[in-house]
Amino acid sequence: MAAFTDGFVICTGAQRRQTQAIADAIVERLRAAGERASHIEGYDRGEWILLDLSDVIVHVFTPETRSFYGLERLWGDTPRIAPTAGARPKAAGRAAAKPRPRREARRT
Repeated sequence: MAAFTDGFVICTGAQRRQTQAIADAIVERLRAAGERASHIEGYDRGEWILLDLSDVIVHVFTPETRSFYGLERLWGDTPRIAPTAGARPKAAGRAAAKPRPRREARRT
């Protein structure tokens, strides 16, 4: 892999607002687990958002930007791990954050 991290998460949002929403959701889950990203880059542009979680680097791309940079090609010899449906990340030394109850929409 790389000396600076244990792994990468590479994902795609359909467009800029969706990549920002994905990044926001990651930051919210970290906050709920008492953690935080040590560094975030590219949020304002939304084409390629990088979240440095120390052990893991998360890359959130628009489709065009992901295709252009092709990180999968750069790290082609690295084993890939498919996500597990419904899996919740665990913070180091802590149990995974419990999902927040959904609020019902108010009708006025």
